[in-house]
Amino acid sequence: MQKAHAIVYSEGFFTVMDGKTANGLARHSETYRIVGVIDSRFAGRDAGEVLDGEPNGIPIFQSLDDALNALAQTPQTFIYGIAPLSGDFSTGEIDLMERAMAEGMDIVSGMHRFLGDDASFMEKARKCGVAVTDIRKYEGKNLRRVFTGEILNVSAPRIAVLGTDGAIGKRTTATIVTQALKHAGYNAVMISTGQTGLMQGARYGAPMDAIPGHFAAGVVEGEILRAWESEQPDIFIVEGQGALTHPAYLSSCAISRGSQANGVILQHAPMRKTMGDYPDFPMPKLEDAIQLNEMFTGAPVLAITLNHEAMDDAAIDKTIVAYKKRHKRAVTDVLKRDTQCIIDAIEAHFPDLMKKKKQ
Repeated sequence: MQKAHAIVYSEGFFTVMDGKTANGLARHSETYRIVGVIDSRFAGRDAGEVLDGEPNGIPIFQSLDDALNALAQTPQTFIYGIAPLSGDFSTGEIDLMERAMAEGMDIVSGMHRFLGDDASFMEKARKCGVAVTDIRKYEGKNLRRVFTGEILNVSAPRIAVLGTDGAIGKRTTATIVTQALKHAGYNAVMISTGQTGLMQGARYGAPMDAIPGHFAAGVVEGEILRAWESEQPDIFIVEGQGALTHPAYLSSCAISRGSQANGVILQHAPMRKTMGDYPDFPMPKLEDAIQLNEMFTGAPVLAITLNHEAMDDAAIDKTIVAYKKRHKRAVTDVLKRDTQCIIDAIEAHFPDLMKKKKQ
């Protein structure tokens, strides 16, 4: 299937926490061919080089007009790639999306404010003949599903990628580990639990922070069961959201309960001092977070994965060595180092898994 060409708006936030949707799409997308990112701070540079130090051929533009003038054809889709704590747009951003619609571009948003509920905006979309998609406006068949316990009939391991903070790289780690498991010969399925993963093309999942709390665990369970019935995977990787230690984000509770995870990968940013968007709340000690996540899930932390923000290569290597010695677990940075130690840790904990490996 041919991917729709898309441009991602991330003005002022590309590479940082609130730009996580744009960051993720610039790294990976099965749904869209990303042809540009809008952030005037990095105009003229390559998105991959700015984000990870490796060019990926996606240019960064000063503005939408700059992009339209530079690209050979108008992108089919305009993606709002920012995820602010407010969950809302500014007036200028609404105007910009209306400008994109006037150019014939569909609009995709993962915000808590639904564009589809704005009568004026949707009337303009109708006149322009474009589609508007609110990713968080979840309308799946499992929307009002309560937890049943049927998850216990799923024999495949379920590894939850949890973290010590929000916007710390759980989705990126989950995506890369899933790909590594597939490369190792396993039928691995990722369950996406946030708007970015769904935009990237995840076949299973739901935006957990848009699901009523009473049904959240049941929705996670239902998506795993749906994938189990359809594909009989060897292993599941379940994307986490927020953190058990975070003062505001509760999604990890439902993800842990709904998936009945029997293994955990814990994502941590060693140089982060305070919780995202909440500077009065210090980051937890890693050993405390390991203990909390193991107690809450009832499953072992099999590996620790690093978010390398504010770290150079030497600091990454030093931290990996120190954490291995201190915590007696596999440790890596999936963007900078190899993932084999994670595969080894999973196989060691689930020895029957290796019988399913396709040579």
